[in-house]
Amino acid sequence: MKNVILTGLLSVIAVVSGYVEELDDKFKEYQQNELWLVEFYAPWCTYCHTFEPIWYEVGAELKSLGSPVNVGKMDTTVHTSIASEFNIRGYPTIKLFKGDLCFDYKGPRTKDAIIEFTNRVSGPVVRPLSSVQLFQHVMSRHDLIFVYIGGESFLKNEYYKAATEYIVHTYFFTASVKVLPKAVTLQDVPVVAVFKDGTYYLYNEFDGDLSSWINRERFPSYFQIDSFSLYQMGEQSKLVALAVVDEKNPSEESIRYKTLMERLSTEYRDHYKSDYQFGYMDGNEYINGLIMGEVVMPSIIVLNMTIDGYWLPESKIETIEDLLLFLNSVLDGSATLLGGNGFLQCTKRVLYKAKSTVVLMFQTAPVFSCFVVGLPVGIVVMVIWGTCTAVPADDEKPEEGATASPGKKAIELQPDNTEKTSEAKKED
Repeated sequence: MKNVILTGLLSVIAVVSGYVEELDDKFKEYQQNELWLVEFYAPWCTYCHTFEPIWYEVGAELKSLGSPVNVGKMDTTVHTSIASEFNIRGYPTIKLFKGDLCFDYKGPRTKDAIIEFTNRVSGPVVRPLSSVQLFQHVMSRHDLIFVYIGGESFLKNEYYKAATEYIVHTYFFTASVKVLPKAVTLQDVPVVAVFKDGTYYLYNEFDGDLSSWINRERFPSYFQIDSFSLYQMGEQSKLVALAVVDEKNPSEESIRYKTLMERLSTEYRDHYKSDYQFGYMDGNEYINGLIMGEVVMPSIIVLNMTIDGYWLPESKIETIEDLLLFLNSVLDGSATLLGGNGFLQCTKRVLYKAKSTVVLMFQTAPVFSCFVVGLPVGIVVMVIWGTCTAVPADDEKPEEGATASPGKKAIELQPDNTEKTSEAKKED
């Protein structure tokens, strides 16, 4: 009850203060000339109600920071044409509109993450680093950045194109050689570098096209992976090697798995950089939903997010050599692929997700869920009952030799009486 009151209070404050604006079909008329961060929601969505207080906090903080970005929300059940035009498929959906460009937010539903995304995307796609001090400041604030070094070139044009595509994920900068840290040595300029993991890596033509290289390198070599970042792995060609652990109750085995995975990501980076993304995940809830089963913690698992497939080691992982054997068996095809996106597996996944959604609905909003589920079930039951108990029309016709009832049936019998009367007249 307290949460409902708090949410309602925040709604009133946000609307009255202008932090969050309720949008309508006229949104497109002024969207072109302004920056807008918009949440598309549905009144029946449980996640939207949970997210609502966070959205108001986002609006209030951006306003207090003097951000040029306007914050709004739109009910897609009312403004269906707008929802269809922007291809809204899930709730809540967050988009940032910047002129003719539209950027989807796919990160964690937290205030800090959304504000960081907004500040990054609403600013210049590529930002200049004009001094050593500014370069060091940026490095201290971000774990991963891309930097173009050099003057005008074809590579710079490609870099700007890729930056426009991937600005939703990370930062892009330009710099001259003189502002780089002394530890950076370059064989040739222009060049694109990614700074991460306490070091840097350079792009070269053997890595394929620049956009694909940026897509592969936009994650740290090893980090804590959540459901949002794991979802983004489906856009890559890499497999995901995970240590699934319980951070609240760490065991000796879970620490060993995390250490082995981190060590492998560093010592064997050049060998596996095109094949694997390494990391660990706290908790097995998301993985259980992905594989539609139970993953024991701690454990090692390899995921192929493009086909929803996975591999589990057939024997216990004790050493880095054991882990290397398992990863190589996945690459050479000798390990057994489980899951996948075949017809039966997809059908099973749809049923599993439907069941999980219904269970979650009843846990979070039992009364509303009873109404939503009970209403269509009740209608179907009534239709079936009505069909089974209905009396066929033929059953209402009189049996042969039966006396006609007054009304319509008496009129139907009238011609016979008239005929007999005529014959009787002829006889007469």
